[in-house]
Amino acid sequence: MKGKNMRQNLIFGHKKPDTDSVCAAIALALLKNKLGEASEPYILGNINKETEFVLKYFNIDVPKVLDNVKIQIKDLDYDRVKPFNKDLSVHFAYFNMNENKLRTLPIVDEEGRLAGIITMKDIAMSLINTDQRHLSTSYDNIIETLLGKSILKFDEIIDGEIIVASFEEDTLRKSAIINKKSIVIVGDRYDVIRHAIETGARLIIITGDLEVPHNLIELAEQCRVNIIKTPYQTYYTAKNISLSKYVKDIMKSRDIVTFNEDDYLNDCKEDIEQSKHSKFPIISKDKKYFGLLSRNHLINPQRKRVILVDHNEMNQSAEGLEEAEILEVIDHHKIGDIRTSIPIIFRNVPVGSSNTIIYNMYRENNIEIKRDVAGLMLSGIISDTLLLKSPTTTERDKAAVDELLNIVGLNLNIYALEMFKAGTSLEGYTNEEILFQDFKKFNLEYKDVGISQVFTMDINQIMNRKDEFIRLIDDMTADRNYFMIIMAVTDIVNEGSYIFYTSSKERIVKGIFEEEEAFQGIYVDKCVSRKKQIVPRVINALRMIR
Repeated sequence: MKGKNMRQNLIFGHKKPDTDSVCAAIALALLKNKLGEASEPYILGNINKETEFVLKYFNIDVPKVLDNVKIQIKDLDYDRVKPFNKDLSVHFAYFNMNENKLRTLPIVDEEGRLAGIITMKDIAMSLINTDQRHLSTSYDNIIETLLGKSILKFDEIIDGEIIVASFEEDTLRKSAIINKKSIVIVGDRYDVIRHAIETGARLIIITGDLEVPHNLIELAEQCRVNIIKTPYQTYYTAKNISLSKYVKDIMKSRDIVTFNEDDYLNDCKEDIEQSKHSKFPIISKDKKYFGLLSRNHLINPQRKRVILVDHNEMNQSAEGLEEAEILEVIDHHKIGDIRTSIPIIFRNVPVGSSNTIIYNMYRENNIEIKRDVAGLMLSGIISDTLLLKSPTTTERDKAAVDELLNIVGLNLNIYALEMFKAGTSLEGYTNEEILFQDFKKFNLEYKDVGISQVFTMDINQIMNRKDEFIRLIDDMTADRNYFMIIMAVTDIVNEGSYIFYTSSKERIVKGIFEEEEAFQGIYVDKCVSRKKQIVPRVINALRMIR
């Protein structure tokens, strides 16, 4: 009756995904699967050109985009109640509900789409409020309801008025009670049976499991009269035949509160709490039925199991993270504001790339590294360390690159140049896309600071639009309520950065970079790391003005 969703780890990096975070998510997911943990890598937005180059180079599919990690209806352990076809009998539905202790039964059409629901109350009310004389159902439903045996069958559908033949044959003949629309219930009254056949009754139900004389069967065959035999006595047959009607005739098909598997729990709670119903069908977008939800399923919902790589701050992570179950964090940045209610694995190592950490996890677990996976991790490291030239580079990064290079077998400098060239092309991007391509929001000294890093091998691509970028930075600072925004345009060849900033923060920028004067586009030599060079300097400068 119940079915649990397979628990899968969702592994993803930060918003505005870069090569290190994307490659780390893929490599870690592959490692987890090797270790027996079902895992899938995701991204929190579109990949950049550099990452696209890397994935194409090593023939790796782009991970799916993860919109959020909020709890959805599909995360709940709702009841997978087997649905019933709308053309089955009320009797069949009732006994299945009774046997399985169900109060509500979903009804579907031939395509498995939800047609309605019935409850025990609906069955009871149908016996009280509906016309019990008329019956429209299938021949087979009558057989099922009355444990009948087919004697003659000419019609799939039986539609007519129920008559219990308690009068003498002469009385029935004179009063013309039996006609072509009659469903006649009769015992061992063979003269009545003959009269019903000659009249062309729609169906004759012979009770008490009595044998029907051969001559009457031949006559009925000539007159094309349907005949069923039941072991039940006449009274029981008359009382229960109405249970053979279609469930679709008594089901509730309007004003049903349904939910989609992809609906978010928080969006559904109010509707559930305010509804007078106790069961809610779960359906797909095309109305395919999945199961039934009740209020008790909301008490302890299964949270999405997530592993964060290359970040550990809420504002850089997936929307709805507070609703997820964080299993691990693999990162190389400063410790942020991620909180959990239980202990987790938090691997935070001061190296230049998250892929360096994951490479060592492969070695710790003695898992073979395939060439394509080695290529991903190698690309992540050289991207985040600017080919090991960034001040964030450690001996661990260098050792990882050497060992991964042996597996991949390519010319590092030529490959890195191709990768950076693909990644630094700004052709086709708007100014806003360039600013926010690798943009991170930090809360530093209780102030929201946005720091964008743009890598280039041709600074003129930025300088030609210098005034446009300054206006954009000022507008974004005001529109999004930032204390300040910094855009560091990093020249990969010359190993330095050109700094653009919120115009009103010139004095603070002077303090951040310890320059005698500050101006838009000021060049800071050897400044290539947002994490190790820019963020710490911003923190120190903001402390000085508190």
